[in-house]
Amino acid sequence: MTEERSFGTLLVRHKLDNGIPQEMISCHTGEIEGYMIEGHVPAADIRRLLDERRDAVGLAVPGMPYGSHGMGPEDQREAYDVFLIRRDGNTEVFTSYEAA
Repeated sequence: MTEERSFGTLLVRHKLDNGIPQEMISCHTGEIEGYMIEGHVPAADIRRLLDERRDAVGLAVPGMPYGSHGMGPEDQREAYDVFLIRRDGNTEVFTSYEAA
């Protein structure tokens, strides 16, 4: 196994081991104050999560929706949802962003 493939496998394992369901996995992973942040989650949603201190694994934006933070101009954004990942593995919509 190449070093790159080994790192990718370890990263996916880290995500799954820390409560990110497979269907929520995306391109970027972060951790802040005990929460996992997966994908292109807007900073405002992260701040809201930190303010509310929800009992959750964290937030996720699966895939890479066009116009989400870092993925093209917001004025051309496609609709997408930010999901709250609960500790039992269930998810719920935390914030919805309409298409621009």
